[in-house]
Amino acid sequence: MTAEHNYGHERALWDAYAESTRETVTDSDPVFRWTQYGDHGPGVELLGKPESVLEIGCGTGRALAYLARRGVKATGVDLSPVMVQQAAERWGSLGVEFVCAEVVEHLESDTTTYDAVYSMFGAAWFADPARLFPLVAERINPGGVFVFSQPPAIPGAYGPQGMYKGGFAGPAMFTYRYSYTPEVWEEFLAGAGLVNAHVRVLDAPKPGHIGTLIGRAGRR
Repeated sequence: MTAEHNYGHERALWDAYAESTRETVTDSDPVFRWTQYGDHGPGVELLGKPESVLEIGCGTGRALAYLARRGVKATGVDLSPVMVQQAAERWGSLGVEFVCAEVVEHLESDTTTYDAVYSMFGAAWFADPARLFPLVAERINPGGVFVFSQPPAIPGAYGPQGMYKGGFAGPAMFTYRYSYTPEVWEEFLAGAGLVNAHVRVLDAPKPGHIGTLIGRAGRR
């Protein structure tokens, strides 16, 4: 299956999502969490001790704000201008830089490098890893890391998966997410030139609930 991304249409989808989370952005506090469950799983230690970070698909910007408050130079990129505006208004005073762009195109054109690049249910889930991961590797400083988290694949459903805007009614806005086994994710990381790739599925805190896929790899 080939995913035919239309970033104009996908931007409209993410703008709609941003509008639905406006109050969350306005009223939220900085938090850094890899999983979809509160107080569960690893924390910021997966990034090492970076002086600079880039979050790809940064959404509400809460994780970047958490890092900025701890003295990290924090940058985020997101496709949705609505989300970027909301996040910049909420967290810009902390020194966080927000960029509105399609992530692959941004990494192709911007040569800035970082000690860590990460994605929390963000671009690593919604961009083709065969294109994205080599670009990420080029933007990581030697000794730095790439970390991402997202839901694991549904067994037997691998590759790009089409996803409509929630509700399955109204205008046909859709995007693609990419789902693979941990072993295949590790192959993508190694193929991008990253080392010590390790991808696993962390069980949910309640048995039988959806776990979290977490991947990490470094640059020599």
